[in-house]
Amino acid sequence: MRVNFVLSEVATGLRRNLTMTVAMILTTAISLGLMGVGLLIGGPGGMIPKMKEIYYDKVQVSIFLTDDVTDEQRDAIRAELDSSTEVKNYIYETKEEAYERFQQQFSQQPELVENTPPDALPESFRVELVNPERYPVIAEAFPSGENGVDQVRDEGEFLDRLFSLLNGARNATLAVAVVQALAALLLISNTIQLAAFNRRNETNIMRLVGASRWYTQLPFILEAAVAGLIGGLLAVGGLVLTKILFVDKTLAGPIKAGIITGVDWGQIATTGAIITAAGVGLAAVASYVTLRLYVRL
Repeated sequence: MRVNFVLSEVATGLRRNLTMTVAMILTTAISLGLMGVGLLIGGPGGMIPKMKEIYYDKVQVSIFLTDDVTDEQRDAIRAELDSSTEVKNYIYETKEEAYERFQQQFSQQPELVENTPPDALPESFRVELVNPERYPVIAEAFPSGENGVDQVRDEGEFLDRLFSLLNGARNATLAVAVVQALAALLLISNTIQLAAFNRRNETNIMRLVGASRWYTQLPFILEAAVAGLIGGLLAVGGLVLTKILFVDKTLAGPIKAGIITGVDWGQIATTGAIITAAGVGLAAVASYVTLRLYVRL
């Protein structure tokens, strides 16, 4: 097989249908970019699994006390926590300690810290349960509005809502990526059909002189694969820019405070390799199927 001839045919085909080729590349890049974002957010080793490991290992029930709580009420709460078999561990946090922790967590957002008065955060007992799902037991033992208890809040319930929201965002991103991918595949199919029709005389002559069907199809398959490769590389470039401009800058404060997890370059490299390979593979398969079903070469 003459490699130079095949490569020259690929280059000619890409130039001949330049407008459709550009549209195919951009559509592929968008779909692969969205797929990459979805993988970085919720894929194995992504932001959501890492955040779950961090937060669910530290799930606590917070018993917030009223401003007028008495020493007797505070001691009664402590005694009941000491005697409860549901409690694995607990700490008592004063207003001053709560404000100090707040300052540390939001040190990268000085405006928020400055606008929050020192006495805005209540004193509390932060309780770690033997079984985090047994939160209702603690809520019943310390009813809100009684004996110095302002409210009892389960962090696990908040985390469930938070991660449901994040999972929804990931699923929406992947759904849009699938729609874009279908559009890209249809565009690849139409482009290959048009390219094959425009070069039908050349391929017919090649078949008459003994060229195999595979040999005449290969340039079209490679055209689609090259377009998929370029689209994948553009998508990887988009992920790199997203990390530099959004994750590393806009989200620097929450990441440093430990509120959310960041994205490292290893994840970008792995995800980039996956989406690029997917772009090349899907484009090549789509062109091959199109040639087999709709084009006689």
